[in-house]
Amino acid sequence: MNRAALLILADGRFPAGGHAHSGGAEEAVKAGGVRDVASLEEFCRGRLHTSGLVAAGLAAAAATGYDPLLLEEAADARTAAPALRHTSRRLGRQLLRAVRTAWPCAELDALAAARPRGAHQPVVLGLAARCAGLTPLDAAYVAAYESVSGPATATVRLLRLDPFDATAVLARLGADIDHVAGAAAEAAQRVHTDGPAALPAASAPLLDIIAERHAARPARLFAS
Repeated sequence: MNRAALLILADGRFPAGGHAHSGGAEEAVKAGGVRDVASLEEFCRGRLHTSGLVAAGLAAAAATGYDPLLLEEAADARTAAPALRHTSRRLGRQLLRAVRTAWPCAELDALAAARPRGAHQPVVLGLAARCAGLTPLDAAYVAAYESVSGPATATVRLLRLDPFDATAVLARLGADIDHVAGAAAEAAQRVHTDGPAALPAASAPLLDIIAERHAARPARLFAS
């Protein structure tokens, strides 16, 4: 096991393009749903237990060695908003470029050949974790953490929040991240017998709505 790879994948400076995305926070700020530290924490907790849980399940399943193309179909089924599908594949394409350089692997090459326009980011993340020698639980942790770290970081710029306060939000979500990662990894262990239906399929309609609104805006700070 190469546990250092876990730190590299979770590092916000890893060149996977995540810095250009707010995870819905920009549109939530514009709509008034996120306006201070307390509302940021509520937004992140909701995102973690819905789209974060789904992403963690997909990543953990990919890390078990389950067919990534079947997981691609499962990701499509769990991503109702076209804007979010586009964002996921855009991030997946950039992540795939980075991880193929960091951890060269035939499985990553095969996914790149099968999905030249980009695979869903959680699927790429899980496969990268597998190629880097990490466990499904490790992959779930990275996906769960990314689901909240992006919005928290973006909101520092959007609302000029104190970065110490934004980091404290992430710290308070620690137990929730543990729970989500554990549940996702447990579900991923059943995917080989029960298929993708075993994976979480939590929905977040408001995230879908704000993603579509954001995609239609002519001027924006973040890509999503």
